[in-house]
Amino acid sequence: MTAIEDYALLGDLHTAALVSRHGSVDWLCLPRFDSPACFAALLDAERAGHWQLAPASGGPATRRSYRGDSLILDTEWDTAEGTVRVTDFMPPRAEAPDVVRIVEGVSGRVPMRSTMRLRFDYGSIKPWVRRDQDRLAAVAGPDAVWLHTSAPVSDRDGVIGGEFSVAAGERVPFVLTHRASHLPAPARVDPGRALDDTERLWAGWISRCTYRGRWSPAVRRALVTLKALTYDPTGGIIAAATTSLPEQLGGPRNWDYRYCWLRDATFTLQALLGTGFTEEARAWREWLVRAVAGDASKLQIMYGLDGTRRMPESELDWLSGYEKSAPVRSGNAAAGQFQLDVWGEVLDGLHLAREAGLPTEHVAWDVQRALLDFLEGHWDQPDNSLWEVRGPRRQFVHSKVMAWAGLDRAVRTVERQHLDGPVGRWRALRDRIHDEVCEHGYDPDRETFTQFYGSRGLDAALLLIPRVGFLPWRDPRVRGTVEAVRRELCRDGLLLRYDPSADGGVDGLPGGEGSFLACSFWLADALHGDGRTGEAEELFERLLDLRNDVGLLSEEFDTQLGRQLGNAPQAFSMVGLVNTARHLSGSHTTTSATRGEQDLAGDPG
Repeated sequence: MTAIEDYALLGDLHTAALVSRHGSVDWLCLPRFDSPACFAALLDAERAGHWQLAPASGGPATRRSYRGDSLILDTEWDTAEGTVRVTDFMPPRAEAPDVVRIVEGVSGRVPMRSTMRLRFDYGSIKPWVRRDQDRLAAVAGPDAVWLHTSAPVSDRDGVIGGEFSVAAGERVPFVLTHRASHLPAPARVDPGRALDDTERLWAGWISRCTYRGRWSPAVRRALVTLKALTYDPTGGIIAAATTSLPEQLGGPRNWDYRYCWLRDATFTLQALLGTGFTEEARAWREWLVRAVAGDASKLQIMYGLDGTRRMPESELDWLSGYEKSAPVRSGNAAAGQFQLDVWGEVLDGLHLAREAGLPTEHVAWDVQRALLDFLEGHWDQPDNSLWEVRGPRRQFVHSKVMAWAGLDRAVRTVERQHLDGPVGRWRALRDRIHDEVCEHGYDPDRETFTQFYGSRGLDAALLLIPRVGFLPWRDPRVRGTVEAVRRELCRDGLLLRYDPSADGGVDGLPGGEGSFLACSFWLADALHGDGRTGEAEELFERLLDLRNDVGLLSEEFDTQLGRQLGNAPQAFSMVGLVNTARHLSGSHTTTSATRGEQDLAGDPG
């Protein structure tokens, strides 16, 4: 099984593919991020599909890289016969999604092999393959894909394969196009023109980046990845391109992350606004308003790409899972959980967008008023926490802090933007929540805030207390919490979200998980906020070293195995990278957008 960090990402702002060092597309959902996969060897190499295009001699690539700040991947092999390059990309979508792969001889003459095993619906359906003039078509139920290439390929029992050789200067293109099976064959794609169009798309997009700090290459790659995880028709940003990559190898903590989490809203807006991408921030804000509109009591922690509310969870029991990590899941039952913090996160995010100067719509304030009405009546309820624990609901400290933050933003909005609202009542409730958290969520004997009221455990989300402005960065209670979190949750210098075994097993699941990368970026921010910039930069550089060879991060990292874990690439990790780089560079004070952020969170310098 290929390591998670051995995959590179392709994308067309509607869906994404993962390509291994062996030249194999092992994950591809068509036509959308959340569609059933036609290549899912990532989760079962024997049963599910893949498309390998590589030298016939086999072996991993000698080197690979993206072209500049794009999602055009160049993979090269040095073989005994010569050197060959495969260029993989997904062009801007017009009629249908395409995967384009161009084989180019660099030196000598290299024998090549293409092996495509299409298995629709996550490997459960073997398609019917037929030839239509100079193309092959594979059809199963609602799906059809068309393969066009000048190479000799044929179907043998559901495997489309062929061998050919390429000499220096020669190019052999392959184009795979998806189309609903009831529609006519898609128009042919010119591979060279598609490559030029894709280069222009990414060059034009990244040219808007305003970050000029010392970590510019890493930030730009993270932003390109974040853009690649955006569903362009709606502006929604998914948490990751995959489902069921495990948080512990062989364990059951395998979830579907191909949805949009409200938890990520404020962090994502900070990253986009702070690096000049106001159009994307506006689209994300508008997606957010549409998704949460309606009955505030029915606010969910996540939604589909278009704001869909139902994403029933099921187990794909015919798949063995990544390195036998079962079950493999489609959908996510956590969508039905009660997580109090999301009310605060939505209110915080919308306030940040308003403070940053994004055009204000009255409907956004109407939505906020509805959310505040619900928050006033339910802030004291136990919940499942931002980590979606599947154990009993509790009075989680982070959830209460975010309830405070939601009311605080409402007060600030009325005071600064002169919008209407019962500011006196909100201010009084804000202060009441603050007092309660400091009384019941803080352990004076251990000099730390705790995961929930009366808990002996800790939570890395406690590091966000100063970031949302609940207390100053250098408050003794914050400093004590930072030290306690480092002492009890660090594993080889990287942070766990929490200790799953604490308080008798807080999340109701067996086993453990790796270090959570976003939390480790939060620790770097906290150290910087306390004036310990050298320590913060040292941790940040270590986190950068955990990226794979093309600059990607998954959700977690196993420090014992030295491997990435969890769904990949992970938007939350890449957003953490961008925001920490901005904080350490001081660039968060350079724009009107991020001046609003600094005013809310306090001066981290």
